[in-house]
Amino acid sequence: MAGIVRWGVALGLGALWWWAVLRLALAPDAGAVEGAIAAGGWGLSLLPVHCVPKSRAAGALATGRWVQAWRAAGVTTASPHPRSDAGSDPS
Repeated sequence: MAGIVRWGVALGLGALWWWAVLRLALAPDAGAVEGAIAAGGWGLSLLPVHCVPKSRAAGALATGRWVQAWRAAGVTTASPHPRSDAGSDPS
């Protein structure tokens, strides 16, 4: 039942969007309501609806993988910068 309702809502909103777009294109008296519906529908199409959390993504790398590899190589400790007066003993 939920699938039928979902399809009905999607088709209804799609028909409303197409009505607004065609009215904007063809009717000389189209106004702000049609423009808002058309712009809103277009904006919704930009949402990344196929994204999933990284923990559920197939083939996703574990969090911190690069940090662990970097630390294992021993390259995370930087040598301190020499001070400007270091090594210049006047005595």
